[in-house]
Amino acid sequence: MATDLSRPLLRVEVGRARQRPTGSPRVPPRPQPFEYDRQSRIIAPKFERLSKLMDQDDGGLELRADATALAPERLLVFEVRGSVSNFANAVRNIPGLELVDEEALPTDESDNEPTAYLLVPNDAALREVLSLWRRWISGRSMAIGFTPWRDVFQTLRDVRAWGPKDRVSKPEQGILVKEIEGRADDELITLEIELVYRADESGSEKQVKLAILDAGGRILSRARIDDIAYHALLVQLPVSSVRKITDFDENGVAGLEPIQHIRPQSLMSAQDSSKISPADSFEIADPLDEPILALIDGVPMQRHPWLAAHVIVDDAFGLEEAALVRDRLHGTAMASLIVHGDRNNAELPLGRKIISVPVLGSKDKFPTDRLIVDMIYQAVLGLRLGDEPPGQHVVIINMSLGNVRRPFHGLLSPWARLLDRLAYRFGILFVVSAGNICDPFEIDGYSTRTDFEDSVSSERSKATICALDALKAERRLFSPAETVNGLTIGARNRDFVAEDQRRLASSNIDPHPDIEISNPSSAMGPGFGNSVKPELLFPGSKEHLNVVSSGSSLVVQPAKNPSRAAGLRVAAPPKAGIEAGEGYSNGTSAAAALASRTAHRIHEALEAEYEDEFLSLSPAQRATLLKALLVHPASWQDQSAGRIKEIVGPSDGRQHVKQKDNIRRFLGYGSYEMDAAVACAADRATFWAVGDISADQTVPISVPIPLSYGGKARFHSVTATLAWMTPVNAGRQSYRAVRLKMSEPENLGTLAVAGNSTQPDQNQMSRGTVATRHWSGNSAAVVSERDELDFEISRMRDGEGRLSFAFAVTVRMPGVNEIYDQARAVIRPALRARG
Repeated sequence: MATDLSRPLLRVEVGRARQRPTGSPRVPPRPQPFEYDRQSRIIAPKFERLSKLMDQDDGGLELRADATALAPERLLVFEVRGSVSNFANAVRNIPGLELVDEEALPTDESDNEPTAYLLVPNDAALREVLSLWRRWISGRSMAIGFTPWRDVFQTLRDVRAWGPKDRVSKPEQGILVKEIEGRADDELITLEIELVYRADESGSEKQVKLAILDAGGRILSRARIDDIAYHALLVQLPVSSVRKITDFDENGVAGLEPIQHIRPQSLMSAQDSSKISPADSFEIADPLDEPILALIDGVPMQRHPWLAAHVIVDDAFGLEEAALVRDRLHGTAMASLIVHGDRNNAELPLGRKIISVPVLGSKDKFPTDRLIVDMIYQAVLGLRLGDEPPGQHVVIINMSLGNVRRPFHGLLSPWARLLDRLAYRFGILFVVSAGNICDPFEIDGYSTRTDFEDSVSSERSKATICALDALKAERRLFSPAETVNGLTIGARNRDFVAEDQRRLASSNIDPHPDIEISNPSSAMGPGFGNSVKPELLFPGSKEHLNVVSSGSSLVVQPAKNPSRAAGLRVAAPPKAGIEAGEGYSNGTSAAAALASRTAHRIHEALEAEYEDEFLSLSPAQRATLLKALLVHPASWQDQSAGRIKEIVGPSDGRQHVKQKDNIRRFLGYGSYEMDAAVACAADRATFWAVGDISADQTVPISVPIPLSYGGKARFHSVTATLAWMTPVNAGRQSYRAVRLKMSEPENLGTLAVAGNSTQPDQNQMSRGTVATRHWSGNSAAVVSERDELDFEISRMRDGEGRLSFAFAVTVRMPGVNEIYDQARAVIRPALRARG
C-alpha cells in the first residue's frame, strides 16, 4: 500500500542499559606464524645488515645515506599477518616509537594482512627493536612487557624502509606521466604532498619546503589538521622535478623522508550541461528560518526564482565573484534538487531554508590554490563554530563532490577521514555521492549497434552487468565516498520523465529497460573494511548507453549529458537571453541531493509530529536517527538481485556469501520509493528509538506486534535497522573505534518469519556503522494481545564514553489495513487527530 503522509513514524523508548553478558572473553585467533626457517632466511638479513651498520657507525650516517636501510627518522613499513593490534601493543613499550598509520592490503578483500607504518625517531629506539629481534631469532624468551614483539616477529611478512615507490601509487604515477607529457621542463605542475604526520611537527615541513623551492617550485598553501592526523602542502614543481617523481628517483622530491604521499591535485568531475529553457513559475511559500541542511558544492544562482526564498549563500572562500552566473551549473542544480526534488515529480518544496557554502570556483572546479580537504574542514567549522553562525542547527550536509583522481582501493583518503571525524564530533549526517565513471567499456557478444539495440531486453541487461562486473576493480568509489560515518549514494536508473518524452532518447540505448538497478556510470563498492557501499541507490536518471564503436567488438559509453528524455528537471543558470532557466541533471550527484532532501523531509515530519520532543534530542541523536531512517526502507528488488546473481554468480549455492557480496556491489542495501522513509501506511508501522550506550553495555528495545498481524497465512515481514556514528582513530590500530550489534528477537519463529535472502550477508552488514535486517514469511503468525518484539543493542568492550545510536523497526502485512492503527493505539494513544 502507498505511503500515507498523515501516518507519522512512531517513537518507542529504549530500556534501561545493563552490563553486557560476556561470559568468557572472546580471544581472537592468533594469526598463523611463519616457519622459523622462513623468517631466518627472509627477514633476518635485513636486521643483520642493520646490526652491522649500527655497530660500525654510531652516528648512523651510513644508514641514512642508504635510502633502503632501516634508519632513524625514517618511516618503516612492517607488513604483518593478522590484526595489527599486537603490533600496536608492542610499539607502546619502546619509548619514542610512533605508529603512524595502518591499512588493509588491497591484494584480496578476504585477506586480513595489514601494513603498519612505524616512525623510528632515534638510534636508541631502533637499537631496542634490533635487540628484541636478536632475542627472538636466538630462541630466547622476551622480557616482561615485550611478549607482543614475539608475535610481531613470527608473523612479519616484510620489513623495509618507506621509499619513492610507496610515496607515489601506480595509478597516480600514470596520471602524472600523462600530465607532463609533451610539456616543457620548466612548466609548473600542481601536486598535493602529504607529510608523515607527527605529534611533534619538528622541522619536517621546513625541510620539504626548502627542497621544493630549491627545485624551482612554489608553495601554494599548507594545512595541518590534528583531528585526522593530516599534514599536507599544495605545491607546484617544474616538469623536470615531476619526472623524477614518476621515475621514483631517490635524489628527487620523492626521496625526502618526511613525505608519506605525493598525489596529483584533486580534480572535480565535470558537470555536463543540458539544454536550458525558460523556467516555469509556480507559487513558493516563504520557508522557515534556522536551516538544518547545508550544501557544500558550487556557487548556486541565488536569485533564481525557484531558489531565492530558500537558499542562503555563505561565501566563506570568496568564490562567488569569480564564478560567472552562466557557469553556476552544479551548485544551482544540487540546490534545486534538495529544495524541490525532481521538478518532473511536482513535489512540495522544503519547509526550511538551506545554507550553501561554495567550495567550487570558476566553471565548477576546485580552486587551484587551496587543498580541498582544508576547505571542507574550514567550511564545516564555519557552519558549526563561528559567532552566531547561520548553520548552528545543521545536522545534514550534502556533498555531491568527489576527487576523480582518488578512487578507493583500501586506504582511506584524508577527505573521508575528515568527514568521519566531523560527523562524530558535531553530530552531522554527511550524504556523499559515490562518483560517476563515464569511461567507455566493451560489451561481449555483440558486434553492431543494431544487434545490441534489437536484443531481448533481459539479454541486453545481462551483457551490461557482465561487462561492468569484469571492470569492478576500475570502477571504485571516488574519495570521500568511502566515509565510514557518512552515507554514500549511488545512482538508480530512475527518473520521472513522461514516456512520450522518453522516446526522444532513441539515439541511445537503454541497457536495463525491465529492471531498476544502479546506472552503468555509478561507482561501485565495497567500502572501507569491505563494508556495504554505496548504502543506497536514489534516482539518477534513466541512463542510456551511447555506442562508441562497433565491429570486432561493441564499445559503449554512458550518455553523459542529461536531457529532457533522461534526466532530473532542475533550476539552471541563465543562457542565451534566458534570465532564469531550467535544465536537467543526472548521476550520483543528483542522487545524493535527493537523498539529502529525503533526510530533510524525515526531519520535517518528525518535527511536525513530535515538536520539542524531537528537537530536544542532541545533534548526534538526530543525525544518527536520520541515518537509520534513510537506510531503513531499502531492500533489493528480487528481479534485479536475481539477475546479478545469475550473471555474476558464483553458481554454487553454497557460496551464498560471495553471491550476496557481488549483488551488494551493484545495489548496496537497495532502493525504495522516497515517501516510504518519511511516513507509514495503513498496513505498515515503523517505530523509531534513540539512546546512548556505554562500552560493554546492552540496551533493550521493545516494539508492539499488532493483533491483526496474527492468524493470516499471507506475506508479512519485519525489518530492523541500527545506526551510529563511531569515533575514529586516525592512523591507529582500529579506525572504527566502536562496534554495535543488534540481537534477533526470540519470538521470530512464532511470527513465522525467517531471514530474507534478498539482503547483504550479516557479516558484510556488521562492517560499517549502519546495518539493516529483513525477516519475512507467508505462514500464519501466532500473536497475543500485548505481544512485543524484543531487540537488544550491544556495544563491545572498546573504550570509554557514551555513544548515541538510533534504531528503527517496521512490521508490515500488505493489505491488512489495521496494522498501523493498532500499533499507534499502543505507542501513542494521545496522538492528535489529523484532518
